[in-house]
Amino acid sequence: MACKIFTFFLLSILFTRFFAPGTSQWLARLLGNQGEWQFLRTSIGISAMHMQLLSNNKVVIFDRTDFGSSNLSLSAGQCRVDPNDSVLRRDCSAHSVMYDTLTNTIRPLMVQTDTWCSSGAVLPNGTLIQTGGYNDGDHVIRTIVPCEDDEGCDWNENPGYLIHRRWYATNQILPDGRIIVIGGRRQFNYEYFPKQFPAPVNFLYFLRNTTDENENNLYPFVHLLPDGNLFIFANTRSVVLNYIRNRVIRSFPPIPGDEPRNYPSSGSSVLLPLDENQPLVIEIMICGGAPRNAYLSAIHGTFVRATTTCGRLRISDQNPLWEMETMPLGRVMGDMLILPSGDVLIINGAGSGTAGWENARNPVLRPVLYHPNEAKSSSRFWVMKAASRPRLYHSTAILLPDTKVLVGGSNPHVFYNFSGVQYPTDLSLEAFSPPYLAEEYDTIRPQILYTDNVIAYNQSFSVIFKVPKFLKMGVVTARIVAPSFTTHALSMSQRMVVLREINGALPVVSFGALSLSVFGPSTPQIAPPGFYMLFVVHAGIPSTALWVKLQ
Repeated sequence: MACKIFTFFLLSILFTRFFAPGTSQWLARLLGNQGEWQFLRTSIGISAMHMQLLSNNKVVIFDRTDFGSSNLSLSAGQCRVDPNDSVLRRDCSAHSVMYDTLTNTIRPLMVQTDTWCSSGAVLPNGTLIQTGGYNDGDHVIRTIVPCEDDEGCDWNENPGYLIHRRWYATNQILPDGRIIVIGGRRQFNYEYFPKQFPAPVNFLYFLRNTTDENENNLYPFVHLLPDGNLFIFANTRSVVLNYIRNRVIRSFPPIPGDEPRNYPSSGSSVLLPLDENQPLVIEIMICGGAPRNAYLSAIHGTFVRATTTCGRLRISDQNPLWEMETMPLGRVMGDMLILPSGDVLIINGAGSGTAGWENARNPVLRPVLYHPNEAKSSSRFWVMKAASRPRLYHSTAILLPDTKVLVGGSNPHVFYNFSGVQYPTDLSLEAFSPPYLAEEYDTIRPQILYTDNVIAYNQSFSVIFKVPKFLKMGVVTARIVAPSFTTHALSMSQRMVVLREINGALPVVSFGALSLSVFGPSTPQIAPPGFYMLFVVHAGIPSTALWVKLQ
């Protein structure tokens, strides 16, 4: 251990200047660190099909109501009575839980209508808005408000609120605090929460034109751009939508290879971090998926190998072209998460087949870390330590404030099946610790001591932090990360903004504490209003987050 620590500090001094801000990840490769796995709970009683982290450090988790009974009873003798349910019309089991990340405990929640393959986003006040689903849930808006004692927080449902059926739709928080709900099965349109009166008909012919025989444009990839427009990717094609004028204003070349990336081919997508310390580079990254016709092949018992390619599209260029890269492991149904370090984690999924019941084989147990700022493309991917459990169809992953990744779910069956199948339903939760959490980095890991709870656009504020050993050549940044609504390999509204520094000096405040002065995001288009996790990153090593409200 002493040898490792000595090697670490020697390499830090030599290479921090040249490899920042991803220095720690480069050094970790030399130390052979592949991250660690930790089991949190053997069972939460339900399968984690959908997950959303709230600003009180609790996670709302839910699956669907038409599985039949779950393994967790509702509290206080509650029962869900639903004459439209196709399996169990009186159900006294829970299909949603509130998970406390600090105490590792759960509390059952009561959801009445079917949430299968639904979507969600968080309002600026922290309320989760959950949209659509299946059967009697497809026109429903559900809300849940984070509260301090947690006991009074439960689902409220508004049946019939949505204009159109929303099943496999995508949500995105907008600069004005509204939520846009886009697409869904055989829905070539979009609408808003709160609802507009009179409600306009917002057709999006791009979704109709990208539908093939397998409907490989469900859960379209949607990212809010710094100019306020929306990037939308469906099947193999992408456009920029001016939703205010209901007009597609830009189209991009199809992603090379003619391999669909959306459900049920189920690749994943991220908007790479936006850094306000330099001219904004706006870049979308899309990875994995299943080849064309893989869905039909899986139904007939042939499981085609998953796509190995990633595409990066720098839409801030005048004439953007896809830059294609090859992952070390082909993957379908993989989740892509932006880590506080600025790296991208690709986790969960399968090596062959597609999304859908019993449609995948060869679980990909090893996450992959991708360092987007590495100059040499062949050095950007780094294979992590293997998990012990498959995470296939209906699995999820989200970033937590302690910089770990919460992983759960996997139910590739029509109902809960715990035996007699190749991949049993999984009700467990576990956490993946990226390499930056290794004890070798404890001496350079920052700890935030204080910052403002509320930050404003383009207004300065200070982050007070300490670090046992400050590297004078190490880069220090403050960055905010929006917690994503994650389901079906898609993390909705996920984004990171590296905050603009006021100056390069880090004055000592007292007792070795340091102060980093930064500006809030320039505009709501760069970062919509709401709650964010604020991290300080020193030489590539992130602190635990504090919650801030941007308004």
